[in-house]
Amino acid sequence: MDISFSFIIPVYNRPNEIRELLQSLVLQSYKEPFEVIIVEDGSTIDSKGEVDAFKDKLDITYLPKGNSGPGDSRNYGMERANGNYFVILDSDCILPPQYLQEARKSLDGCFVHCYGGPDAAHDSFSNVQKAINYAMTSFFTTGGIRGGKSSVDKFQPRSFNMGISKEAFDKVGGYGKIHPGEDPDLTIRIWEKGYDTKLIPKAFVYHKRRIDWKKFYNQVNKFGMVRPILNKWHPGTAKLTYWFPTVFFLGFIASLLLLLIGVTWPLLAYILYFTVIFFDSLFKNGNIGVAFLSLIAVGIQFLGYGWGFLKSTIWINFSKKNPKELFPKLFFN
Repeated sequence: MDISFSFIIPVYNRPNEIRELLQSLVLQSYKEPFEVIIVEDGSTIDSKGEVDAFKDKLDITYLPKGNSGPGDSRNYGMERANGNYFVILDSDCILPPQYLQEARKSLDGCFVHCYGGPDAAHDSFSNVQKAINYAMTSFFTTGGIRGGKSSVDKFQPRSFNMGISKEAFDKVGGYGKIHPGEDPDLTIRIWEKGYDTKLIPKAFVYHKRRIDWKKFYNQVNKFGMVRPILNKWHPGTAKLTYWFPTVFFLGFIASLLLLLIGVTWPLLAYILYFTVIFFDSLFKNGNIGVAFLSLIAVGIQFLGYGWGFLKSTIWINFSKKNPKELFPKLFFN
């Protein structure tokens, strides 16, 4: 396939972030032309000035629209793109110079209509950002559930770093109205149409995830709430592994209760697990502060996701209401 890339980037009130991302696109080592489309999703602080500053450096288009969520904004951009292969990014990402070159090399070697790349923590990130990145990407956490090179499940690309061909986009109809959860929903529908996905390990991005502990909890809690909805929509994709965070946090509560009656081994098992997390993070990040913060990040991740998953599972299976009625905040109109 003669690939022509179009970057599709929705942005909402983040002009400073989009400036950093665009600068990283200028520095790409890829020699062939590519297009950049910025979709302004109803921002009150727009990015037009930042986009205009790059018009002599990039083939860039600025598309302002009303707020309708990231999924619909990505659809809006892809419908107006000139390329035949779309690269979807979040505005809080920075690309290494070799990103597009590595993506093209992998697709030329083994073409798929949809790929995903990993995220990494840049040296300039704060310790909290690095700890959250560890929690979101480690095989020992929900990163293993997401799927990847060394995973327990088939790889599911995420829209902070995802490629999809125009053919596949047209076939599946793009993203749905759910958020978060629009990424795995799209991936599952891509599989259902007979297309394959793959991970391109060298096509990674630096994902800043500018959130504090409270925002991180809210984010992973929503991730947990969304998964039972996706399981209901796509029954064949439900996995026992999705229960792991729920079992983990319920088991931790049980281990504390058992400690009161002198049963210590369950709590010792949790201590062993968090010891593994600490040293794995220390090895990967080379920072003892990040290693300690990773313990907090992983605890918040499992609690937030696990509680959200359990609550949503109960409501989805025992209520007569549809998911949008039960959880209106998870859907855009």
